Amino acid sequence: MKTKGALEGIRILDLSRVLAGPFCTMMLADLGAEVIKIEIPGKGDDSRSFGPFVNGESGYYMNVNRNKAGVTLNLKKQEGRELFLKMVEKADIVVENYRPGVMEKLGLGYDVLKETNPKIIYGAVSGFGHYGPYTQRPGYDVIGQASCGLMSVTGWPDGGPTRVGTAMADSLAGYSLAIGILAALQYRSSTGVGQKVDIGMMDAGIASMQIIYPIYTMGGRLPERIGNRYESNYPTDTFETKDGMMVIGAANDKLWAKLCEVMGKPELAADERYDSNPKRVEHYMEIRPVIQEWTRNYTTKDAVELLLEHGVPASPINDLAQVTEDPHARAREMFVHVTHPVAGDTVLNGSQFKMTETDPLIERPAPLLGQHNEEVYGELLGLSAGQIAQLEEQGIM
Repeated sequence: MKTKGALEGIRILDLSRVLAGPFCTMMLADLGAEVIKIEIPGKGDDSRSFGPFVNGESGYYMNVNRNKAGVTLNLKKQEGRELFLKMVEKADIVVENYRPGVMEKLGLGYDVLKETNPKIIYGAVSGFGHYGPYTQRPGYDVIGQASCGLMSVTGWPDGGPTRVGTAMADSLAGYSLAIGILAALQYRSSTGVGQKVDIGMMDAGIASMQIIYPIYTMGGRLPERIGNRYESNYPTDTFETKDGMMVIGAANDKLWAKLCEVMGKPELAADERYDSNPKRVEHYMEIRPVIQEWTRNYTTKDAVELLLEHGVPASPINDLAQVTEDPHARAREMFVHVTHPVAGDTVLNGSQFKMTETDPLIERPAPLLGQHNEEVYGELLGLSAGQIAQLEEQGIM
């Protein structure tokens, strides 16, 4: 019988906003952690103003802030800072994505928080991290994608540098912060000592470009933009069909031979010009038209099914509508319905973690601004409803 949440019993104070930090804490909340999202009174997370909107509520915000309790607190006021420190005493983790130095100016930097709670794990994500010459530069996703080199190798040979079609630098930083926090939790469980986890988007991007940087650092060549083709093997590329586009990933000699057999050209597999990956990469312009001529004789569905029957990796290039209806994505519960108090029925991205004992649950909608002030401050700090109302009137909550 499954229990609820691998991280049950872990309390996180989430000061982050927009994407990298909220994405990190969303994953940890999905895994069972108690996440208390702390927002600016009267304003909240910037992403509350990002579309699409459902009954005035941001779909962007709702998707990455599910499973969290929501409170408001003004950290620019002394009373707000004092309340926050009382919360830190009862927390395991603090997550923030302010520009480096902001928390220190508020008197709430890691050095202060660890005096309040030596076991606290302090997760910080920013554009360039908390030390280095660029630390004070602002960091948004597109800055991260540009600075780490990702945009320089994304796009077509005759086009300019292109960002990935989603906020990939933010997402990579969010993943990195979550992994760092989990490692810090394990270290604390054996030593009793907390620590600071410092993630920069530029760092996360560089670390994630595992197959690209060695081309330059070890091979001495600057990778170029090559569209959907891979630098390290061929044919891994996109091809036109009768009714659309598909991708084939014949990434080794065995798969290349199978592809040649399916195309009715087994002689190509034995051709000394194409009998190894390095040779196929070198001669890709001779190979591509051959495959393209074959795929154009089939619909995407038929070509993919034929290749898969013979063990050749292939896939249609799905649009988002196709993915949301895909039977595999549905079987893996990658889109879930959660009822929001204002937006009503919402469809959120599911959790990528599938676990036999503590499978993640997505059951709590993103909070309205300050929705859980009374619940959280009452239970955690023992404040009465009257005290909370007074603090709200004073602009502290």
